[in-house]
Amino acid sequence: MATIVMKFGGTSVANIERIRHAVRHVKREVDLGNRVCVVVSAMSGKTNQLVGYAREAATLHDAREYDAVVASGEQVTAGLMAIVLQDAGIPARSFAGWQVPIETNDAHGAARITNIEPDLLNQRMDDGVVCVVTGFQGISPQNRITTLGRGGSDTSAVAVAAAVKADRCDIYTDVDGVYTTDPRIVPKARRLERISFEEMLEMASLGAKVLQTRSVELAMAQKVRLVVRSSFDDPETVPSLKEDGSWNGPGTLVCDEDEIMEKQIVSGVTCARAEAKITLRGVKDNPGVAADVFGPLADAQIVVDMIVQNVSDDGRETDITFTVPDTEYEKSLNVLTEAGKSTLEYDSISGSKGSAKISVVGVGMRSHAGVAASMFKALADKGINIQLITTSEIKTSVLIDEEYAELAVRALHTYYGLDVEEA
Repeated sequence: MATIVMKFGGTSVANIERIRHAVRHVKREVDLGNRVCVVVSAMSGKTNQLVGYAREAATLHDAREYDAVVASGEQVTAGLMAIVLQDAGIPARSFAGWQVPIETNDAHGAARITNIEPDLLNQRMDDGVVCVVTGFQGISPQNRITTLGRGGSDTSAVAVAAAVKADRCDIYTDVDGVYTTDPRIVPKARRLERISFEEMLEMASLGAKVLQTRSVELAMAQKVRLVVRSSFDDPETVPSLKEDGSWNGPGTLVCDEDEIMEKQIVSGVTCARAEAKITLRGVKDNPGVAADVFGPLADAQIVVDMIVQNVSDDGRETDITFTVPDTEYEKSLNVLTEAGKSTLEYDSISGSKGSAKISVVGVGMRSHAGVAASMFKALADKGINIQLITTSEIKTSVLIDEEYAELAVRALHTYYGLDVEEA
């Protein structure tokens, strides 16, 4: 008997018909004799509707009441899922986050899970009951409902899986796994049977939208195996995670690097559009200057990505270039202009929108030299100019003009042998 946590996203529970289809997946696991806990999102589009209601009620609203409103979407889905399960002859009971309880801090709208008490869920699963838990929410130390922010249901599912010591956490979505790149850009992209936590984390943070970044971080920290698969697959298809760790089931298994026998040099190519580049020239190269630049940006809740610093020959001045989302470009310029009036000394500031970050990711890069050089050559062969470069152990990222983004992705995908082979 295994313990399985099954998470269904908004598109998978968009209406009663889809909930019935999701229940067929749950029934498969129950029929196999497994203990099952289900985590659900709100029905597709409902959270946006609830957010709209809150904003219409008052532009400046109480964050605690906002959470009380938007959390109701998952409660509706959980109740409906439990009703459909019961109608299918499966004992089921719904639980709101506060009933479990899923304990969080009090950062309303962006709460972090601090603890989950597993006793209630374990007891009910031991009794043969399928527990249907609301994703995206918990309870604060002040006994107020909190929400975890967009994509929080993935995080809820992984946290619940860790708490009940699940053998697997299945994330059901509208795609049938993790691909080497976006199939809409590269039709020859192929589904990965396995991917390591580190690779998935890099791909999620670099633009792949299959899994929410926080959920992957938590899964990696807690060693919770994830399976990404489509809820629209045939529910009769049985996942196959054998005792030796081999995976032959549908979807993609996200697991520890040690569980992957053959590590490809490059496992995927990602693309993040709408990046803006900002350059500060003639910054006085004194101790603490980086804090003077990026501290005000952090205080303004602006997320900075790629950073490159060039020091002058005499070591007195430096140029600092970094990227932010296009939507934060004007705000960033204003913040730095204000900082220049007080603590920050620089000669000029310039920048532009309309860039894209292209990245190649793979744990095999640790043991293979020349991956970055080969990436640069592949782009040069297509006449694509590189503006910025950053690297880590398992990724290399470059900033290019957004108009060349799809060409770059296709070129790199083919160059690293990731295309599906012709039959």
